[in-house]
Amino acid sequence: MIGGGAGGAFLVGNNGKAIKATLKALPSILKGSKFSKALYMELFALLYEILAKVRKEGLMAIESDVDSPHESPVFSKYPSIVSDHHVVEFITDYLRIMVGGNLNAFEIENLMDNEIETHHHEGAVPAGVVAKLGDGLPAFGIVAAVMGVVHTMESVGIPPAELGILIAHALVGTFLGILLAYGFVGPLSSLLEQKHEESTKLYNVIKVTLLASLNGYAPQVAVEFGRKVLYSTERPTFGELEEHIKQSKSK
Repeated sequence: MIGGGAGGAFLVGNNGKAIKATLKALPSILKGSKFSKALYMELFALLYEILAKVRKEGLMAIESDVDSPHESPVFSKYPSIVSDHHVVEFITDYLRIMVGGNLNAFEIENLMDNEIETHHHEGAVPAGVVAKLGDGLPAFGIVAAVMGVVHTMESVGIPPAELGILIAHALVGTFLGILLAYGFVGPLSSLLEQKHEESTKLYNVIKVTLLASLNGYAPQVAVEFGRKVLYSTERPTFGELEEHIKQSKSK
């Protein structure tokens, strides 16, 4: 009864887009986070190489890289980044805008903020859906318990021992509803939210780095701006990032 009620509420209370997004996001909870220090190091190396090419040869030099990132010799050196088409699209879209030269830094920053906000709201849907589902589970548990009590009342007159068993069965409904809500579904919602926050941080790093370059800072300084945005658990030291960039340049 609890499972059926929760499943029905999930289907009735959400549109197809939210249902599809939630079902797609749930398997990710079984995987570890891909947003590691190594991924960010690769991202910084890619951004540095692109920005260094722009500084040395001009914005038009990256036009072919931006138009065909999967065929670009620059992007192809960083498979972990290229495998995420959303990230590649975000980078190339704003590099394309920079090449066009029609918008200033403030306009591009506002556009980035709006896109990141849209990404944040869209990605937060699965966590919100699961959280609401968890909030409803105790109520479904109570419904199951009430139905158990109704069944027990039909059996009044049986020996007290058997009556006690029926009442115990009824109370299991409340127990299961609360346990599933706060022991399983609630933590799943929290984990989905944390994973989504990590993905949003990646876009903020790209935003800060590109804007620093657009404001005239050298590539090494621009990636330093991006490095400072990271959480301390993923943030490489200045020396680590510098050494990684040097190794990437030598490839």
